[in-house]
Amino acid sequence: MSEPTKEELMARIAELEKQAGAKKSGKLEFKVGDKGGVSVYGLGRFPVTLYYEQWIRLLDAGEDLRAYLEANKNRLKLKQTT
Repeated sequence: MSEPTKEELMARIAELEKQAGAKKSGKLEFKVGDKGGVSVYGLGRFPVTLYYEQWIRLLDAGEDLRAYLEANKNRLKLKQTT
């Protein structure tokens, strides 16, 4: 197998950069890990991983969490929209 040319390498780099840019679209992705936890990608730098029961508890507390966030909004750090 021969070594790739400079042009082939540059094309591959451009392709990978395009793929990486697409992943930063703000879309959430879900994956099941080897140990059975569900990870959510796209919220921040690192994924959030919880097990089934934990996700169910969190989802069941959704209304309470939303109310808590609204009640404490003035104390929270929010992203500035420009």
